[in-house]
Amino acid sequence: MNNRQTKGLEKINLLYSRLSREDERENESVSIENQKQMLQDYAERNGLKPYKHLCDDGYSGANFERPGWEQLIELVEDGCVSTIILKDLSRMGRDYLRVGLYREMFRDKNVRLIAINDGFDSEKGDDEFTPFKEIMAEWVARDTSRKVKSALHTKGKSGKPLCHTPIFGYIKDPEDKHKRIIDPEAAEVVRKIFRMAASGNGPITIARTLMEENIERPTNYMVSRGIMAVTPRYNASIPYAWRGSTIVQLLQKREYIGDIVNFKTYKPSYKSKKFYKNPEEKHLVFENAMPAIIDRETWELAQKCRRTVRKPNRSGEVNPLTGLIFCADCGSKMTNRRNTYREDENGNGYFKIDSYECAKNRLAATKYIKECSLHRVNSVAIRELILDTIKTVSAYVRENEAEFIERIREATTTKQIESIKAHKRQFNKNDRRISELDMLFRKVYEDNATGKISDERFRQLADGYEIEQANLKEQNAQLKMEIKAFEEYSAGVENFIELANRYTNIDELNTEMLYEFVDKVVVYEADRSTGERRQRLDIHLNFIGNFMTPEMEREPTPEEIEAEEKRLAEKRRKQQNCRDYRARKKFKQELLEMENAKPA
Repeated sequence: MNNRQTKGLEKINLLYSRLSREDERENESVSIENQKQMLQDYAERNGLKPYKHLCDDGYSGANFERPGWEQLIELVEDGCVSTIILKDLSRMGRDYLRVGLYREMFRDKNVRLIAINDGFDSEKGDDEFTPFKEIMAEWVARDTSRKVKSALHTKGKSGKPLCHTPIFGYIKDPEDKHKRIIDPEAAEVVRKIFRMAASGNGPITIARTLMEENIERPTNYMVSRGIMAVTPRYNASIPYAWRGSTIVQLLQKREYIGDIVNFKTYKPSYKSKKFYKNPEEKHLVFENAMPAIIDRETWELAQKCRRTVRKPNRSGEVNPLTGLIFCADCGSKMTNRRNTYREDENGNGYFKIDSYECAKNRLAATKYIKECSLHRVNSVAIRELILDTIKTVSAYVRENEAEFIERIREATTTKQIESIKAHKRQFNKNDRRISELDMLFRKVYEDNATGKISDERFRQLADGYEIEQANLKEQNAQLKMEIKAFEEYSAGVENFIELANRYTNIDELNTEMLYEFVDKVVVYEADRSTGERRQRLDIHLNFIGNFMTPEMEREPTPEEIEAEEKRLAEKRRKQQNCRDYRARKKFKQELLEMENAKPA
C-alpha cells in the first residue's frame, strides 16, 4: 500500500507492548495483558480511536526483528499510523542508536509517539532527557545480558546441558529438567545412522536410505511429539526430507556417547544475533554425564570413516579401502583407480581393473612432473592380505594372550625409551634456539634504537624471529603429544584383545570389520629383481600397530626356499613357453601374409 492508496483513509492508533524473559525475571515490567490494558485505558481516556494492539511476547529489546515491531514499521511506512502508544520508551528497544533513528522516522512520517510512564509525547516537543533514558535502557539490556551470561557460565561449568531443547534421541527427565534420558524410538534411528556411517556409507547415502524408509527427520519428529517448539525449519509437508548436512551434524555430536559438551558456540556481543563456533580447546566436556546411545568404539569408527571422501562406482558402491592405503615413500594417501566395468553371468557389476596408486605421483603426472612412483597394488590382493593378517593375529591373541601382552609391553618399552631420548634431544635443541632468538631480538632492538638499522629492516627481522619461535614452540607441543601417544599405546592392548575375542569365525572381510581392525596399510614399491613382481605391504592394526606374530617373523626353512625356487623356475619356464608360442604364431602369420601378397 502506497501513499496514494492510503490518502483519504482514516489512520489508526497503534498500542504496542513488549515483554522479554529477562524483563520478566527482573520484574521490570508488567505482563503483556496488563500492558495492553494500560495502553487501552490511555487511548480510551484521550479519545485515540480507532486503535489496534500489536505485541511481542518473549522478545529481547536488543532484537529488532520482532514480528509485532516489523508489522508496526510496515504500517508506519505505508502511512497508515497516526499515533504509537507505549508503556515506556524501552518497549521500543534497548539500542539507543536504533531507537533514535526510529524516533526520527516517526517524526518524518508525522506519527505521534507517546510513552506513558516516561511522560513523553512527541506532540509536545523534544524532551532533553529522552536520549539519556534510551541510553539507560541500553545499559539495562547490557547488564541483563551480563547477568544471563554469568548464570549460563555457572550452569555450564556445573555439568548441566546449556541447550534448552534436548538433541534428537533424548528427552528431558520428567523429574529433573537438567537431565536427559533416552528416547527409544529416536535412539534407534541414531544407532542406524552410526551403523551405516561405520560401514563406510556417506551422509547423502544415509539420508537417501532414511527417506526411502519413511523415517521422520529430527525437526518433524520432535515437534510432532511436543519435544520442541515449532521452528522455521519445521515443514509438515516434507516429514521425511532428510539432508546430508543433518546427518553430518548428528554424527559430530559427542552427546551420543554420553558426554555433555558445553560452550560450543558464543556471541561476540549481546546485540549480535549470530552464534559463532568456539575452537575445541574452549569446549568444556563432561564425560559419561548422561546415558549413551552409541558406544565409543562405534562413534570413533564413524569419525574415522568420515575423514576420507569415498567416491561411489557406477553401481553406487564405494571402495572401503580408500583412506587406509598410504605410500611408503612419500606418505601420501593412495587413490583408487577403477576401469573396464564388467558384469558377470548373474548381472553383478565389477571392475576388471581395481587398484590403488600413489596420489602424489598421479597428480604430478598431470603436470608433467616426476614425483615419487606409482606403487600400484591390486585391491583384491590388499583385501586378501588384510584378511590373512587379521585371522593370523587374532588367532594368536586368543591362543597366547599372556605372550601377546608381554610382546606388546616389550615393544612399547623399547619405543618409549628411544622416543623419549630423541624428544629430549630435540627439546634441548629447540630451547637453545629460542634463547638465541631472544638474544638476537634484543640486539636488533638496540641497533634500531641507536639508528644502526632502519625501522623497516627491524620489522622484517623481528617478524622472522617471532615466526621461528612460534614454530619451535609448536614443535615442542607436538613432541609432548607424541610422548602421550606412546603412553596410551599399551592401554590399547586390552581393546584389541576384546576385538579379537569378538570375531572368532572370520571367513570374509566386511567393511565394519575392516575399519575396526585396520588403522592403515603402507605400500612399498614393487621389486622385480628376482624375475617375479614382489611387493611389501605393512598392515597397521588399530591399538597395536604393525604387529608380527612369531609365525609371521619366522625365517623360511631350506626346504621352503627350495620349493619357492622350483615354483619360480616353473613359472619362468611357462612364461618363456608363452613367449615362444607367440613368436612362432607371429612368424607363421607373417609367412601367410607374404604368400598371399605374391602375384598369381
